Amino acid sequence: MPIKLHNPRIYLASRSPRRRELLTQIGVPFDIIEFREAPRADIELDETPHAGEAPIDYVQRVAQAKAQHGWHIVDWRKLPHQPVLAADTTLEFDGEIIGKPSSHEDAKHILQRLSGQSHRVLTAISVTYEGHIESQLSLSEVRFSVLDEAEIQRYIASGEPMDKAGAYGIQGSAALFVEHLIGSYTGVMGLPLYETGKLLKRFNFPL
Repeated sequence: MPIKLHNPRIYLASRSPRRRELLTQIGVPFDIIEFREAPRADIELDETPHAGEAPIDYVQRVAQAKAQHGWHIVDWRKLPHQPVLAADTTLEFDGEIIGKPSSHEDAKHILQRLSGQSHRVLTAISVTYEGHIESQLSLSEVRFSVLDEAEIQRYIASGEPMDKAGAYGIQGSAALFVEHLIGSYTGVMGLPLYETGKLLKRFNFPL
């Protein structure tokens, strides 16, 4: 049965200003659903990787959990029904999941590992609406130039790495580190617009 939307808006289940900017870029009107942060974070949104969990499985599981919990909030608060979009971004380096740094020292360690190497950026997006959920996955390969100690320290001092998977944001000054990119620039930012458009069209969202 074709999905019929009652309102051409979505909920964005994310605190990310980058995702807000990207949705605005493609003209998608949205309202924000914000989840509680640690230490009061909802148990449904535990982002701890499962033992032996592959990075692709991890990022898709987390994105789907965010979308489903967002819909639960819509239902619980009796908000107007409109699709809930959620996303999750992580890095894969040598088969390991690399999330947001826990400290400046952790950010330094991550950037030292990425220096002169290639890594994958995985962004999963999920949209749910009235019991129906659809997902898309964006995979990009990024190669960093060799970073010296001073470059890493300056970048960490800017504060930019601390809330970003892999300790960098390609849309900021870390663009200077990126020697080569294969894939989606907006996917590396945190919301791949091509895949987002495809997903919203499945819900008959006007684009």
